[in-house]
Amino acid sequence: MATTALIDPHFWRTVILLIHGDEDGNVGLVLNRPTLEPVRSHLEEWSDSAAGKGMVHYGGPVEPDVAIVLVSNGPGEPIGLAGVRLGDFEDPSLRDHQARIYAGYAGWGRGQLAAEIAEGAWVVVAADPSDPFDEPEDQWKRVLKRQGGRLALMSAYPLDISMN
Repeated sequence: MATTALIDPHFWRTVILLIHGDEDGNVGLVLNRPTLEPVRSHLEEWSDSAAGKGMVHYGGPVEPDVAIVLVSNGPGEPIGLAGVRLGDFEDPSLRDHQARIYAGYAGWGRGQLAAEIAEGAWVVVAADPSDPFDEPEDQWKRVLKRQGGRLALMSAYPLDISMN
């Protein structure tokens, strides 16, 4: 999760789900940035499965023309979060499961994410299997609040500190 110290507009107050990591780097998806594009406009066959309001979500600034689908309790490639899988758009059986479609992804090269965490730009928290399908509005605050302690306090940080 982005901390209040991270002001990059691509990641400001984002909830990121890491879906892959190895010695070469990390790949994640921004969970709380819906676009104004309905899934129906791009992948009509997936529109009935699309979680929430059925919008494509901004997965991150890398390869924005690449579509990625996460499915709940369906077949697909495990990502390390129980009940959530990386789906294959060619598998019609996945359309029977709740899904969220992401455009693009977030990526970090070797050691980059660890350095950003050490700088205080990110905090690492346990994901909940409902997070990828949760409503994006105020998700950053909700995820921080459920952590308790200082992270719960961070959830109350004002959008504009001068208005505090």
